[in-house]
Amino acid sequence: MTATPARPEDLSARIAAALRDAIVQGRLIVDQRLPSEAELSEQFGVSRPTVREALKRLAAQSLIRTQRGASGGAFVNRLSFQEAQAQQITTSTLLLSMNAISFETACEARFALERACAPLSAQRRQAPHLEAMQTEIARQSDPALSDEAFCASDVAFHRALVDGAGNPVLSYQLAGAVEAMQPLMNMITFTARSRERIVALHRDIADAVASKDGPGAGDGLLALEAETLRLGRDVFAERERNKR
Repeated sequence: MTATPARPEDLSARIAAALRDAIVQGRLIVDQRLPSEAELSEQFGVSRPTVREALKRLAAQSLIRTQRGASGGAFVNRLSFQEAQAQQITTSTLLLSMNAISFETACEARFALERACAPLSAQRRQAPHLEAMQTEIARQSDPALSDEAFCASDVAFHRALVDGAGNPVLSYQLAGAVEAMQPLMNMITFTARSRERIVALHRDIADAVASKDGPGAGDGLLALEAETLRLGRDVFAERERNKR
């Protein structure tokens, strides 16, 4: 019985994983030039097109960058938290869409994470964060605002609150919670919610942050979580009634 030869895409994935591990473990450092395609081809015992595909995988993850010219090649990239946020959001969205995560579970996780930011945001927020929250509250108060625009404004409000904590690690970690989970919740609850109630809760949270009242901001998020859970229960109950 003979083993099935590995497909080129499998080999490229393995090579990409090996190079990614070397970057993560510090064996390949920021701005270091990777071996050439020919050298990597010899090192891993594969064709150059397979190596090229592995490098494309790493570039897609922003782990390496390529430069042309005599001094060109592939170099280890300096990945910033801001650049990585898009990947975090995409991964979170895929996880939520591909797995049976209940509305309650997503809601619990999303608000528990954001409440961790509330006291820090109340102490560290800067004028632009406060202005952003007030701007979004004003937008949300416009009765002519579409549901899609209200959802986008909702996300922007919470991003301003999270970013007000002044901690790039928290902002990165919560990017998926806010920008993946929040639209999911809005998509489920928008038919049942009262915009006036949501705006009032947002205003309470923003006022607490402006007053450097961390516990007050946390209480506002607790009230918003309770309202979101109530809306979710109402929507699902209505769906069940319509099935009968």
